[in-house]
Amino acid sequence: MHPLLSTPLALIGEDGPVRSLFQTQTVSLCQSCFGYPLSIFFIVINEFCERFSYYGMRAILILYFQRFLGWSDNLGTAIYHTFVALCYLTPILGALVADSWLGKFKTIVSLSIVYTIGQVVISVSSINDLTDFNHDGTPDHISVHVALSMVGLALIALGTGGIKPCVSAFGGDQFEKGQEKQRNRFFSIFYLAINAGSLLSTIITPMLRVKVCGIHSKQACYPLAFGVPAALMAVALIVFVIGSGMYKKVQPQGNVMAEVARCVGFAIKNRVRHRSKRFPKREHWLDWAKEKYDERLISQIKMVTRVIFLYIPLPMFWALFDQQGSRWTLQATAMNGKIGVIEIQPDQMQTVNAILIVILVPIMDAVVYPLIAKCGFSFTPLKKMTVGMILASMAFVAAAIVQVEIEKTLPVFPKGNEVQIRVLNIGNDTMNISFPGTTVTLDQMPQTSEFMTFSADKLTSINISSTGSPLTLVAPDFEQGHRHTLLVWAPNNYQAVKDGLNQKPENGKNGIRFVNTLAESFNVTMDREVYENVTSHNASEYHFFSSGKKTFTINSPEIAQQCKKLETSYLEFGSAYTYVITREGDSCPKLTIFEDISPNTISMALQIPQYFLLTCGEVVFSVTGLEFSYSQAPSNMKSVLQAGWLLTVAIGNFIVLIVAGAGQFSEQWAEYVLFAALLLVVSVIFAIMARFYTYINPAEIEAQFDADEKKEYLENSNPYPKLDSVSQTQM
Repeated sequence: MHPLLSTPLALIGEDGPVRSLFQTQTVSLCQSCFGYPLSIFFIVINEFCERFSYYGMRAILILYFQRFLGWSDNLGTAIYHTFVALCYLTPILGALVADSWLGKFKTIVSLSIVYTIGQVVISVSSINDLTDFNHDGTPDHISVHVALSMVGLALIALGTGGIKPCVSAFGGDQFEKGQEKQRNRFFSIFYLAINAGSLLSTIITPMLRVKVCGIHSKQACYPLAFGVPAALMAVALIVFVIGSGMYKKVQPQGNVMAEVARCVGFAIKNRVRHRSKRFPKREHWLDWAKEKYDERLISQIKMVTRVIFLYIPLPMFWALFDQQGSRWTLQATAMNGKIGVIEIQPDQMQTVNAILIVILVPIMDAVVYPLIAKCGFSFTPLKKMTVGMILASMAFVAAAIVQVEIEKTLPVFPKGNEVQIRVLNIGNDTMNISFPGTTVTLDQMPQTSEFMTFSADKLTSINISSTGSPLTLVAPDFEQGHRHTLLVWAPNNYQAVKDGLNQKPENGKNGIRFVNTLAESFNVTMDREVYENVTSHNASEYHFFSSGKKTFTINSPEIAQQCKKLETSYLEFGSAYTYVITREGDSCPKLTIFEDISPNTISMALQIPQYFLLTCGEVVFSVTGLEFSYSQAPSNMKSVLQAGWLLTVAIGNFIVLIVAGAGQFSEQWAEYVLFAALLLVVSVIFAIMARFYTYINPAEIEAQFDADEKKEYLENSNPYPKLDSVSQTQM
């Protein structure tokens, strides 16, 4: 470390650093630059790095659960929303620790260390070779990876949630009186840093995820995708500590939330104690706290409870909003990411929200709201929030429509006792294959255009024949509920192969298998995947690959050395192919490709309307909600409402857990419709509640209390009280 930086860092305490005269003059000069304290730039950089770390990790989390840990969609969604809920519950703990014990600076540093450790732990948990002792590409003890992942996520939830209420407030503490304009601009820059970190991370980390890395076996590079956010969090911590000598550090003043809780608790206990009819009723239930607490505090708590009552319906909005990182990302895995010349990963679609936020916030403030006001409409904050909830509901209707279109393109797989069969003629003669009720004729190298579906109990006989050859009876040994390929190359030569695919390839990958028509076995190596010992006139199992062109090598004594290397066609998303290998006259292989499952045809671009509606709802709902809460709260209780607001986000994520766990919908679009309907009903309830809400000005109420207290003080401190007229006459 540079000597000029190491000296002041060694002399830092919560009350501030001990500086030399030269250092004090330098800091004062820097703090006057452009009217801003230099310390806020360290805070802004810290926030950018922290948000990059959090959103980068969260962007790939649902796919990590599904693809690496092997969890189902419902389990992955449940754990994802549990984690998000904890991230919005722990700010209450962070605020209590900062205000009552450590102070903001020490709380941020301490919990940032916890945060960084959590990011490192989850990065380590995603290393495949950690437990892959036999080097087969699959962890031998997946429970170790699950345990490390849960520990890492718990530490991250404690860290990110704990510092959330402290960083912005700590930045606000750096300004002096008379710097209100600079303070307001700081919060704008602070908000921009949040969105910039979110936007960049949701673009970069999915790109890192699709890279291939590993020591013994090559896998999707989750360690790198999680490791970069971990590194950014370490940078955030280092940058924040470097600026320590310049910070204005306010001592803990006690937590107003604790005082509110004690007052409310006393009011409830006092009311229960005096529930008999012989005690007169009081105007408000909080008035039962007057025996112990002053009227100013009780009045302030009344203002807060009126706003918190309006918070009751709000969690439903967050239940829908946070699904863009879970259900909507999973929806994108069944879609085509090719948009023009750009190829988008499913977890990169979340960047649409961050981009639209940056665009829509100024448009709403500068264009939409003034236009509505000019039209003579009274667009109050609560009306804006109602509109935001309706827009979010419409977003899920749009998601349901997209899901219906996706399901129309999905192939039909066998159910129950059904069997599906496709015939592939890999011989040199025209073959006739007779099934119960139908006969197909295939020339050399074609296959039946579609899988044929039969009831297993009716599939009693299959016959193969060709011109001048007798019939050959195929033993109907087909497993129920599965697809099969019947390879034929002569009337008495056939091979029935179970495909092993009962659904579209997961996560947008592409399945490829090889059929060997050569006389000897061969091995195929494609993109570090090895197809071992593909026997003559047989098919390999499917291996799965991401989109793009792949190069593969065939190792066989029948293939000339100079032409062993071949290339696939361009692989899109969610397809499956059979590659038939034959030999040309020059001993070079000939590749014939058959499509088993068509690629995803619905473009990810169709998700943009639902992201647009949801982001419009967020801008109208979230930004307005915070503004409304602050405007209706007394000056010393804004932190209480901030905690209440974050609590609604946590409860919203728990709602997703309940619906995803209890619903068990067979069709995903039905779950989207349910969420849309629930939010629509809740928005009607909220609109009714808002109709009866009366807006107040807390500053005027507090000013009245100040005036009354000043008047009372003057009356009590006047040594010559005013005498009444009777006393003066007597004198």
